[in-house]
Amino acid sequence: MSSDDVSHDPRPGHDLPDSRGRTGLHRTGLDVTGNPDVRISDVEVVSDGWHVLRRTTFDYRGRDGAWATHSRETYDRGNGATVLLYDPAGRTLLLSRQFRLPAYVNGHPDGMLVEAAAGLLDGDAPEEAIRREAAEELGVQVGALEHLFDLFMSPGSVTECVHFYAAEYLPAAIVGGGGLAEEGEEIEPVTVGYDEALAMIADGRIVDGKTVILLQWAALNLFGR
Repeated sequence: MSSDDVSHDPRPGHDLPDSRGRTGLHRTGLDVTGNPDVRISDVEVVSDGWHVLRRTTFDYRGRDGAWATHSRETYDRGNGATVLLYDPAGRTLLLSRQFRLPAYVNGHPDGMLVEAAAGLLDGDAPEEAIRREAAEELGVQVGALEHLFDLFMSPGSVTECVHFYAAEYLPAAIVGGGGLAEEGEEIEPVTVGYDEALAMIADGRIVDGKTVILLQWAALNLFGR
C-alpha cells in the first residue's frame, strides 16, 4: 500500500502541518512517470525539519528485464542559485568567505570557505533569488544576468538543482552585504584577481564545488577577454 493511502497515524508533514505548515511531503515522486523502468511505490518522511529527508521505495527494471525493489533516502533542501560576479575593468571577481560547519567537521582546517554568492530559491524564480542573495551577502545590485547551466550537485542523495549565472558588478556601487544577522550569517567579501582565481583552486584556498565550476567556466569564457 502506498503511503499516499492514509493507513498510519497522522504525522507532521504527512497529514498534519509540520513546523513550516507543509503537508503532503510523502507524496513527492509518486506521480513521476518519465522513466518506464522505474515504479515508485512508497514515500516516507523520515525527518521533517527545515529541510526534508525522505525514504523512497521503488521498483527498478534492469537491462536484463528483471524487476528489483530498492529503497533510497533523499535529502530535499529545495533548489538553489549561484552567480559569479566579475568586474571586467578591474579584472576581479567578487566572492565571499564564511564559516561552513559541515566542511569543518569533515576535515577542512577552519571551516572558512571562499565561495561564489549563492542561496536557496525559497519560492522565488532563480533570477530573483540570486539577485536577492547577491544583495544580502555582498551588497551588489545585479544587473543583466547570463544564465550558464543548471546542475545537480550531489545526485546520489540530494535532490537540489542549482541554477548557475554570471554577472558584472561595479566595485564602487557595493552597499551593505554581510548576510542576514537574524540567520546567524557573517559573510566577508573577498576580491580575487582573474590571474589568482585558478591558483586558489590548485593550492586549496577554494574547495567549494559550485565555485570551482564557475571559475572553470570563467577560465574558458571570461579570463581571456
